[in-house]
Amino acid sequence: MDQVFAPWRIEWVEREEESAGCAFCELPERDDDREARVVARSEHAFCLLNNAPYNPGHAMVIPYRHTGDYAALDEAELLDHSRLVQRTIRAVEAGLDPDGLNTGMNLGDAAGGSIGDHCHTHVVPRWAGDTNFMPVTSDTKVIVEAINDTYDHLRAAFADQDGTTDRGTDEAVVVETETP
Repeated sequence: MDQVFAPWRIEWVEREEESAGCAFCELPERDDDREARVVARSEHAFCLLNNAPYNPGHAMVIPYRHTGDYAALDEAELLDHSRLVQRTIRAVEAGLDPDGLNTGMNLGDAAGGSIGDHCHTHVVPRWAGDTNFMPVTSDTKVIVEAINDTYDHLRAAFADQDGTTDRGTDEAVVVETETP
């Protein structure tokens, strides 16, 4: 695939740390949610912006517990994860106003998951015309918004939802766990 100039990504490329473990386990443990791209947190899961997005606002909802086996999640983890997916969809719709969404999971290496040993759900905003001549004829995807701007849009949309706590612009919005 061809490259499109994206100077805002240099911080990610030049980062000094190398991870020997699971990025999905390490990122929510960092001191700076904004830098880690953690947008929202609930009791059993968190919402993370994808550093290599298919489109602006490409988020992932990830259980804290490290498992690649979705069926291994207990009832509380499943319910909390699903509710955070719902809230993520609402935040993406409110913060970015897409024309549609793709959601789903890639479970295992053969399914295309780059992190196959820690399950996660993708929420990808879509706009009419976002698949245009660039990816079709030149195998190049253009991302039209800097990830820091996307973070601000989604974080504000999470903070506007009922049942959340906003702890400041550099920390993820806390989503209350809902009980049936």
